[in-house]
Amino acid sequence: MTEITTTALQQLAERYLAVWNETDPGARRKLIDEVWAVDGRYTDPLAAVAGRDAIGALIGAAQAQFPGLEFTLGPVDAHHDIARFTWNLGPAGAEPVVIGFDVLVASPDGRIGSVYGFLDRVPGA
Repeated sequence: MTEITTTALQQLAERYLAVWNETDPGARRKLIDEVWAVDGRYTDPLAAVAGRDAIGALIGAAQAQFPGLEFTLGPVDAHHDIARFTWNLGPAGAEPVVIGFDVLVASPDGRIGSVYGFLDRVPGA
């Protein structure tokens, strides 16, 4: 397997959050098709889904739960085909409502093969 550069993994993490921030379903699906492997998987404490359709549905549901909020990316640490990074979800320029930590594993073609998410701070917890 060819090693993916840390720069490419940084860009993949940025595009990953761009997918979560895209509110137009058609534009979001286009990004999902560009960024995620066909059989991509997403797992966090609240969900475990596989495939682009399920990932799109999950993101749409999260946006409905937190309307008007946006994701921002923290520092990305990467090596080989793996990136880990923190993210915040909240109103633009304000205190985040949710804080999390994800581990992204790239597929051999440079798309997202899987993401493992952890929630550090959630409302009501």
